[in-house]
Amino acid sequence: MTKKLLFVGTILLVVGLVALAADVSGKWTFEQQGRQGNTTTVTLTLKADGGNLTGNMSQPGRDGNAMETEISNGKIDGSTVTFDVVRSMGQREFKQSFKGTVNGDSMDLEITRPGRGGGEPTTTKVTAKRATT
Repeated sequence: MTKKLLFVGTILLVVGLVALAADVSGKWTFEQQGRQGNTTTVTLTLKADGGNLTGNMSQPGRDGNAMETEISNGKIDGSTVTFDVVRSMGQREFKQSFKGTVNGDSMDLEITRPGRGGGEPTTTKVTAKRATT
């Protein structure tokens, strides 16, 4: 009897923790400052599946067409999300790492990218808002 009760209690705890995980599925947008001082709107389309996070990041390219990049290594732990985006520029690839905290319809993100010419990585903070359309 005690084992059954312990088993049921454990199952309820796990279900409760999954229910407390942040609701990140959907579209999120944030403004990103470019190197020439221009501002670009970035759209994240995210899908949560338990502790896994998938989706893509989209932003206008130089020709005005959307550049879409799949996210990788996506994880959700409570209200914390982490994922990477690997981009190609010419012959080179570089990885941006995202770490954020979801609070309702906003998500505070830290974006870490490699430094220019092998320099120290830089981190930028942005706030993404849940898109309503």
